[in-house]
Amino acid sequence: MARTREFDTEAAVSRAMELFWTRGYEATSVRDLTKHLGIGQGSLYAAFGDKDGLYRAALEYYRTTLAAAALRRLEEEADARAAIRALLVERVRVAVEQDGRGCLAVNAACERLPEDPSVRRIVRDMQDAGREALAEVLRVAVERGEIAERHDPHTLAAFLVTFLNGLLVSSKITPDVRALEPLVEIALSAVG
Repeated sequence: MARTREFDTEAAVSRAMELFWTRGYEATSVRDLTKHLGIGQGSLYAAFGDKDGLYRAALEYYRTTLAAAALRRLEEEADARAAIRALLVERVRVAVEQDGRGCLAVNAACERLPEDPSVRRIVRDMQDAGREALAEVLRVAVERGEIAERHDPHTLAAFLVTFLNGLLVSSKITPDVRALEPLVEIALSAVG
């Protein structure tokens, strides 16, 4: 008779996400995970397969919760420049928390892509969603006359995603919003 799972899988994934985000994949052992989650090693393996499976679940959780919420806020703001500024500044603020833990997706890209193609897919999906949401905000802003059509909205959105990725890496080196926020204003000058 199979045993029933005796822990909340979603809560475990959320807690694992926080641990991976703070420590990184390599510095987080299975023992660290079981201790932090309050579950046995057998339960971890039964639920997620292995550490890699739990890491992918944590990335997916990040994508469907935090990253998705940021995109919803972007789409809800009426003014395109204000929405983009708020998105960039908020992502920097989150990245510098806890002594510069960065962005889980960017951290995954830097640490895990060569070893795990499925991580590449998850991170690429997040990047694509961000780029498409930004392109739509920019396209609508051009139609409303809020910004000049100096650049193709998709190209400008790709630039902003690339800029944000670099900014999030920089936040690990310099975890100081006041030092990084002026860079957002320079990037916004490309918006028009």
